[in-house]
Amino acid sequence: MKLDILVFAAHPDDAELSCSGTIISHVKQGKKVGMVDFTKGELSTRGNPEIRMEEARQATEILGLSIRENLGFEDIHFKNDKAHQLEVLKMIRKYQPEIVLANAIEDRHPDHPKASQLAVQSCFMAGLKMIETTLNGVKQAAWRPVAVYHYIQSNFIKPDIIVDVSEHWEQRMASVRAFRSQFFDPDNKEPETFISSPQFMQLLEARATEYGKSIGVKYGEGFTVNQNIGVRSLFDLI
Repeated sequence: MKLDILVFAAHPDDAELSCSGTIISHVKQGKKVGMVDFTKGELSTRGNPEIRMEEARQATEILGLSIRENLGFEDIHFKNDKAHQLEVLKMIRKYQPEIVLANAIEDRHPDHPKASQLAVQSCFMAGLKMIETTLNGVKQAAWRPVAVYHYIQSNFIKPDIIVDVSEHWEQRMASVRAFRSQFFDPDNKEPETFISSPQFMQLLEARATEYGKSIGVKYGEGFTVNQNIGVRSLFDLI
């Protein structure tokens, strides 16, 4: 299956927290969007891998993703090295996306910028025909996405692009709440974490409101780029 957009995430729920409105918006525009999680978030303080996978399945349905895979990399300990790059590269060649969405370029969680660089380098390498890969015994063709955009996570980063997600806000937040083990629940007796407080949900809305206000809409999601954006018309930016 060829995808229009492929989303990479270090952990299940990274993308839901940061760019799920953008995903929903493009699915509703008829685009095929898929996601590849690098780890199962097995070192999270709350929940466990089995719970996280079920929550990811529920979020996948809410988002309307065409596919979702998990590479099973080791949480915290995965590296941006050849072995991991080749696994990510195979996903890029498998789904041949025009656009890749990747983790934040910098963030409080060390996995996020690491995953960001892993995605960027793998996207470049996927276009090199001399790097040979096979999937299910079949040689893969080289493929390089047109653009890589980085969603913004915990740390505030000034965005280069803001997507209007106002129309999809409730559905967006439903995909976040699918990861109920991770967020505020007065009945959950597990230790409190950075993202499990009621204030964290308020932060999500405040951030989206701030980005939205800057482009004259109710809610927005921000992205950064590591290359110039090319358009044929200035009206493409509206």
